[in-house]
Amino acid sequence: MVQPTIQIAHEDYGSSGRYVVTLPGVEGEAELTWHSGGPGIIVADHTYAPDAMRGSGAAAAMVQRLVADARSRGVLIVPACSYVRAQFQRHPDWSDLRADT
Repeated sequence: MVQPTIQIAHEDYGSSGRYVVTLPGVEGEAELTWHSGGPGIIVADHTYAPDAMRGSGAAAAMVQRLVADARSRGVLIVPACSYVRAQFQRHPDWSDLRADT
């Protein structure tokens, strides 16, 4: 069975925001939240996926979107969330975007 393409919404509140995934037929939503860490830095501080979405790729897709958005905006990411930090370890090609404060 082919999994549907994961659609990610980005809510930007200026100094904070979140990425959100909802899947058809699955209750709840997955989210990755972030806040400003100063000029040119965003802090990825929380990732959550409900049990029904675990293993769907939703969390990984949100981190990939965060990285793509950071790259296009020219900002660095502090991976404060343990899941985001683990994804950065799995993707050394993202090291140019990592900011540790």
